[in-house]
Amino acid sequence: MSKIMENAGNLDASIEQLLNAEKHARLAGDVAATRNAVTDILRLCFEARAWKTLNDQIVLLSKRRGQLKQAVTAMVQQAMQYIDETPDLETRIELIKTLNSVSAGKIYVEIERARLIKKLAKIKEEQGLIAEAADLMQEIAVETFGAMAKTEKIAFILEQVRLCLDRQDYVRAQILSRKISTRVFDADVSKEKKKPKEGDNVVEEAPADIPSLPELKRIYYELMIRYYSHKNDYLEICRCYKAIYEIPSVKENPAEWIPILRKICWYLVLSPHDPMQSSLLNSTLEDKNLSEIPNFKLLLKQLVTMEVIRWTTLWDAYKNEFENEKNLGKSLGEKAAEDLRERVIEHNILVVSKYYARITLKRLAELLCLSVQILIILLEKIQEAEKHLSDMVVSKALVAKIDRPMGIVCFQMAKDSNDLLNSWSANLERLLDLVEKSCHQIHKETMVHKAALKVNPNIDVILD
Repeated sequence: MSKIMENAGNLDASIEQLLNAEKHARLAGDVAATRNAVTDILRLCFEARAWKTLNDQIVLLSKRRGQLKQAVTAMVQQAMQYIDETPDLETRIELIKTLNSVSAGKIYVEIERARLIKKLAKIKEEQGLIAEAADLMQEIAVETFGAMAKTEKIAFILEQVRLCLDRQDYVRAQILSRKISTRVFDADVSKEKKKPKEGDNVVEEAPADIPSLPELKRIYYELMIRYYSHKNDYLEICRCYKAIYEIPSVKENPAEWIPILRKICWYLVLSPHDPMQSSLLNSTLEDKNLSEIPNFKLLLKQLVTMEVIRWTTLWDAYKNEFENEKNLGKSLGEKAAEDLRERVIEHNILVVSKYYARITLKRLAELLCLSVQILIILLEKIQEAEKHLSDMVVSKALVAKIDRPMGIVCFQMAKDSNDLLNSWSANLERLLDLVEKSCHQIHKETMVHKAALKVNPNIDVILD
């Protein structure tokens, strides 16, 4: 006990000497001497394992009058190295909170504060306090930090997004994800960095544990897949998988790109028909790698072919593939199976609209294969056909009108009076042209016949 007291007395005496040296250096404006005195005080406390004294000295040194910025920066950086050396979790949290309070509001240690908050949030997450960890991370707006490395900024924002998704705060997750421009992932990393000009902010190097840009790209799109899966936005999920598929490290490994390409195909089929879906569908069909999975190539070809797809035949052929497909560790589910059936019905309605100008609802329901027992549930089948047709008209996928009393669907676009008059005028003009050409041909044949009779009146002229 006496030895401990003696060591404590030696520590206090040493700290007192260094504090006096720090005061003289600070008042004299000697940056190097002040920095050395501050770091020596922290080192003594660390070597003596006096964690409470360390916290007290950090607060004391930061509050001294006219304290130099360089000294505070060196002190925070030095103390951050001791965080992983703390004996227990409580001491570690206390040290992080002390450093956090010291660095709060000081722009010259904003990067260090962001890293401290990230460490504290990780501890909270390990304790199961997801909401507290997410709230801590959202306090920091790293997109405004000019001296932070680009990859570290992206990694920090992605951590914010992940915690929001974990606490099911999807609105805030979307807001945070928009802080990252997808164009940053396409930047050429191989280009040499320009040397900063005089007066420019010097960008710090990212820590070793920060992933590279291609890895961050994959993490970003995997998080966006989680977000869009909550909304059942199949087209956006497909675009995210497409972006992951384009990563060079993924394309080089068939074990990685084959499952991703399968998911691209499934989510393309599940997406409602629109120009973006049609463009992605055609570009995917042109991919040479699709020949490695011929079943899915055939599935996509059926969607671009203007022929009616039999739902029962399609489901029997792809049921096992569909049920075995996983997204985020879960099967696609019954909702996706129902949406797949609706997409097939929509495709069939588009095909029917290409070949028919007018069709009865009964015949339309038969072509869409909406039921097996035609005689028993004919009315329900017609109502279901009408529902799907109405949904497509509302979404502007096609133009149609339903005459419910007559039970007839008209796929022709209604023309206004001006268009109707213009079409009549064009038809009359074409008719008069034909009459004029016919009269001209008749007159020509008559003249040829008369000329032949004048040359030789005894010979009958046969005109071809």
